[in-house]
Amino acid sequence: MSKSRGMLDGSNLYHFVEVRLSDGEGEPMKVRIGRRLWKSLDVNDRVIKRPGAEPAKG
Repeated sequence: MSKSRGMLDGSNLYHFVEVRLSDGEGEPMKVRIGRRLWKSLDVNDRVIKRPGAEPAKG
């Protein structure tokens, strides 16, 4: 996992992580997440996303 942030629209700061699926299938994908979660993550941390719930550090 890698972390980045950017101002895509020129006024709002967005936080992104690059994630890989746990089964190793497919290409890594860049996902936008909230600031609080972004600040709590380090490289190689796991992020869990359950249906109907916000992503969480796992």
